[in-house]
Amino acid sequence: MSDKFTQFEFDAGRETFVKAGVKVVTLIKRFAGWLLSSVTLVILAYVAFSLFFSTDVERRLRREIRMYEKLYPELLEKQELIGDAIAAMQYKDNGVYERIFHSTVPEADPMESLRRLSGRDTIPENRLVLYTLEKADALLESKVAVDAAFDNIFRALSDSSLVLPPMILPLESVTYPQVGASVGSKMNPFYQAYVNHEGLDLIALRGTPVFATSDGVVRQVSRSRMGGIVVEIVHDGGYETAYKHLESASVHAGQTVRAGARIGTVGMSGKSFAPHLHYEVRRNGVPQDPVNYIFASVAPLEYVNMLYVSVNTKQSMD
Repeated sequence: MSDKFTQFEFDAGRETFVKAGVKVVTLIKRFAGWLLSSVTLVILAYVAFSLFFSTDVERRLRREIRMYEKLYPELLEKQELIGDAIAAMQYKDNGVYERIFHSTVPEADPMESLRRLSGRDTIPENRLVLYTLEKADALLESKVAVDAAFDNIFRALSDSSLVLPPMILPLESVTYPQVGASVGSKMNPFYQAYVNHEGLDLIALRGTPVFATSDGVVRQVSRSRMGGIVVEIVHDGGYETAYKHLESASVHAGQTVRAGARIGTVGMSGKSFAPHLHYEVRRNGVPQDPVNYIFASVAPLEYVNMLYVSVNTKQSMD
């Protein structure tokens, strides 16, 4: 009889049947069988649950996978379109840059901005995908406007009747430390109050030559209590320029001058805090910011510094 069904056994010494004890091997076998059955049931339950039930995370992941499968072909197509658009824009931009600045375009790393994302691996991928899609759509939309702007620029440059504004500096070899306040509300050094400043202050030594910034006709040479000795020149296209606080003027009213012609010297006539040239540009009588017209006369980095200084200088010199 097997151990499984034996509950009593014969004791020869006492010549009687006694209750049989449970052997260790039998216990081990029973425990192993129970453990194997439990593990098998757990595995079967997990497989069944996985096949017929989904967690919130799994459902979200499946939705994202379906979205990526749908968006990936569109992203590839837009990537190609953006690549072509960037190449065309770069070609046109290089042409404009070389035509205006007469130099080659400086090297730039187009991937520099992407390096900022290298450490941001905690951003969910779906947000990055949607952000990329929005950027791609915005780039494609702006491409049309940029192409139209470039077409207008090339059309204007090829037009023989084009009238260029005064675009050269009125002083020779100006650097950004010589740039003072430009157009806007500035502190007047004499009244200690904010007043409207309608020109660009260029700091220079007394006697420094001053040049006409474009071809034109001298409208008048005058002297006033505020502006001191002033030369005003009328240019084509409705442009006018004025040069104030001069020490001397070497032109007269009605005289025709060429761009770069000497018209006087820097001084501090009138109400001037220190020797400087107050340079104004007007178009159809409306004051313009002269710093916007000198970008073609200096290097790009120098112009950026000039622009920054002119905007952030809060006190004028006249």
